[in-house]
Amino acid sequence: MTEVQVVDLSIQVKREINSWLRKFPESAKQSAIIPTLTIVQQGYGGTLTAELITAVANYLEVAETLVYEVATFYKMYTLNKPAKHKIYVCTNISCMLCKAYDLANHVKNKLGIEFGQVTGDGKFLLQEVECLGACDGAPAMMIDGKCYSNLTVEKVDCILAKIKD
Repeated sequence: MTEVQVVDLSIQVKREINSWLRKFPESAKQSAIIPTLTIVQQGYGGTLTAELITAVANYLEVAETLVYEVATFYKMYTLNKPAKHKIYVCTNISCMLCKAYDLANHVKNKLGIEFGQVTGDGKFLLQEVECLGACDGAPAMMIDGKCYSNLTVEKVDCILAKIKD
């Protein structure tokens, strides 16, 4: 078993994490795992390495397995760098009722890939997610951490066209 290098989180990342930690009791730091992973993933190139997961666990003073369980459960977290841009299409009940599957099929056809796949050029990863927390704006998708709602095929085409390498 190889030893994981320890990463010291940047001052900016620590400030953002601390703003979330203030929302929870001192004894409930594990409650900040989700926002912390999001901050760290965005702050370090979009990928949660083993070193970053260890750093999150150390900073929150929680077991590394707790952080790893959250990071692997939610599809919004990437543990390896499969693509430059990550597209998450919500198919939960609210989005499903607003034709999320039609939208998802359009994106699949446009990119030529299925859920869980990466385009041949490595530009896009497409994932189906259970919930983006945007039920009031269904159907919704997230690209590189930015949520888009009230989507139509035309809106999706415009959004995808604006994505730079």
